[in-house]
Amino acid sequence: MSSRPSLSKGEMEVARVLWEIGAAGVREVFETLSNTSDMDYTTVQTYLRRLETKGYASSKLKGRLRIYTAKGRPGTVIRETVNDLVDRLFGGQSLPLVRHLIEDRGMSPKEIHELKVLLDQYEDDDSCDD
Repeated sequence: MSSRPSLSKGEMEVARVLWEIGAAGVREVFETLSNTSDMDYTTVQTYLRRLETKGYASSKLKGRLRIYTAKGRPGTVIRETVNDLVDRLFGGQSLPLVRHLIEDRGMSPKEIHELKVLLDQYEDDDSCDD
C-alpha cells in the first residue's frame, strides 16, 4: 500500500494531463483540459498544488512561471488507486470488484473474449507452478 494520499477525481484528471503533455505550467494544463472539461484556471492551479503536496508532482520555477512535472508513472498511480479502492470497498478481495465490473458496467463480447484469454493465460501459468 502506498504512503501517498489518494487522488480526487479532479486531481486524477489533472495528473493525466501532466502524464500526457509532460512538464507544463498551469496555463498549458488548463488549455489542454479545456478541450474536455469545464474546470476553471484557478481550480487547475489548486489541483496542481495539491498534486505536489501529495507527492504526485514536483515543480520548479522557470523565470516567473512554475512548471509542474508528474512524479511516478501512470501505471504506478493507477495500481495504488485501484489497490486503495479494493481495500476500502471490497475488504481487499478482487473478485467482488471484477464481478461488479462485469455485472453492473457490462462488457462487450470482445471484452469477454479478452477476459477469457487473460484468465486462460493465468490458469496456464499457475499450472506450471504445481
